[in-house]
Amino acid sequence: MLIDGKWTEDWQPVQKADEKGRFIRQVSSFRNWITPDGRPGPTGEGGFAAEPGRYRLYVALICPWASRTLIARQLKGLDQVIPVTVVNPELTDQGWRFGGYSGANEDPLIGARYMHEIYTRADPHYTGRATVPVLWDMKRNVMVNNESADILRMFDTAFEAVVPSGLRLYPADISEEIDTFNQRLYDKLNNGVYRAGFASSQEAYDEAVADVFDMLDELEARLTGDHLFGDRLSETDIRAFVTLIRFDAAYHGLFKTNRRQIAVYPRLSSYMARILRLPGVAETVNLDHIKRGYYSIAALNPSGVVPTGPEHVARLLETNSSERPRYTPQDAA
Repeated sequence: MLIDGKWTEDWQPVQKADEKGRFIRQVSSFRNWITPDGRPGPTGEGGFAAEPGRYRLYVALICPWASRTLIARQLKGLDQVIPVTVVNPELTDQGWRFGGYSGANEDPLIGARYMHEIYTRADPHYTGRATVPVLWDMKRNVMVNNESADILRMFDTAFEAVVPSGLRLYPADISEEIDTFNQRLYDKLNNGVYRAGFASSQEAYDEAVADVFDMLDELEARLTGDHLFGDRLSETDIRAFVTLIRFDAAYHGLFKTNRRQIAVYPRLSSYMARILRLPGVAETVNLDHIKRGYYSIAALNPSGVVPTGPEHVARLLETNSSERPRYTPQDAA
């Protein structure tokens, strides 16, 4: 990680743990917002107006948090407005690096070798881990935001004057319901799988696994319509999908969340297929990057051997991809 802008120790999966061995995730540090007119958003400073070609999104295709932002970018038609740089899926002693793997890019801005160099360009005295996603302002040469939840909301509304869209991922009339459900989904499933995989005590692991499968069972029961809020696609569906699509390929084995696979949940399986058929979503899912990335975590997989399966996830991706250009209001019906 970085301490006062200097790389001081090898990358480790567990950032912090409490006294009972529970995994604690690092809090995002850069919280500025892009807004239609550049006024300040809910956090941070102003000056970040929505302009085509001004911002770049850094992502890892292994990462569910980064994939949230990629999916929103596709669904909102921002793929021609906000370019993307994809890092190498294999985690090194210095964290995320650029290039050197199929589907990974070199850094086009400063020629950085590692993601942590982007962080020290933003703040020469930065202390912490260099995470993705990162939203970078190429005009001011500063980091806008590295919190996926914020970026998801920015992409939903900030660029409406640039790329009009009939889709609203965070509609006002159900915003409170979305916020409430999102928090439980994060605690029990999105972060729950990491709490299980990176638990450093049996108690912490047992607690996390119970939460994961409680939420999976709840989602299965809840999906009586096409989406988690009936027939309306929302950001909550994106948050759920990015964990579900990685579950059988990575979390079930590597993170020991192996009571059941998603494949045995009929509604969740159909739900993943529906999300994958939305325009551009399948492009954000790279099974090779996902497996290569997770199984490169030496603390959990010292041999570095990557499993060949699961075939059912590969078939799901192959049969449910879509080539439609972007989401339209009719797609919600």
